[in-house]
Amino acid sequence: MKVGVIGLGSMGMGAALSLLRAGHEVTGCDMREAARAEFAAAGGAVAARADALAEGTEAVVVLVVNAAQTEAALFGEGGAASRLAPGAVIVSSATMAPDAARALAAKARERQLLFLDAPVSGGAAKAREGAMTVMASGSAAAFDKARPVFDAMAAKVWALGEEPGIGATVKVVHQLLAGVHIAVAAEAMALGIRAGADPRQLYDVVTSAAGNSWMFENRMARVLEGDDAPRSAVDIFVKDLGLVTEMARALDFPVPLASQAQQLFTAARAMGQGGKDDGFVIRVWQAMTGIKLPGE
Repeated sequence: MKVGVIGLGSMGMGAALSLLRAGHEVTGCDMREAARAEFAAAGGAVAARADALAEGTEAVVVLVVNAAQTEAALFGEGGAASRLAPGAVIVSSATMAPDAARALAAKARERQLLFLDAPVSGGAAKAREGAMTVMASGSAAAFDKARPVFDAMAAKVWALGEEPGIGATVKVVHQLLAGVHIAVAAEAMALGIRAGADPRQLYDVVTSAAGNSWMFENRMARVLEGDDAPRSAVDIFVKDLGLVTEMARALDFPVPLASQAQQLFTAARAMGQGGKDDGFVIRVWQAMTGIKLPGE
């Protein structure tokens, strides 16, 4: 299948490599020369602009930062829509508000293109394994068209309904949990360090006991190593928890924990940590209390 992947970041690169490994004809699109070089070295075709995807592309996976970037990549000047085959499927995987997903689906329909509102989860490692989780909504025809793509890049595909926006809704709720879990994991580790606990022993105890979470185990492992290279950056959760609070506000629904977590990630960004791994929101507590982090 002729597939384009727009956005060769931590998730997009993994998706593109998984599709390539499955035998698809894949063009990876990214403005960054280093990302294009990495994918080209693996045997994929590359493009710096979305309108340079292969003519007649049958499916395009869009793994950029937000709705605005998705719209530009697909339908803006230099967008990919002109390169897609009739009846091609768009797999829109950026985290965005449900209304934004519905608006993109309408633009796709105007062009007789299939559309799946299909955000993903799993992180860079799962993406490279072809084992992401996809939470998708769209027509049966769109799911059928995208099946070879999902078979290559996902371990689990949740079909959540026919209406675009449902996938985005579920992902926003998921990000509420993910962001709060990261923030509380950092708070717990920082408190333990301040109280004099050995951080490695604290980590080992928590990860073997009922208080553990996937985010504590994953993110605090990086804190122990002092590894703040961004697999998912602080800035992502400033954005995604903003989507949580916006959706909740529209529903007159209080989200105090999500709001507090967003403020912590915003504080980390204000400290110049926006591009760092999201577990390093722990530096907010470091700034307030003077604790010394492992590896520093």
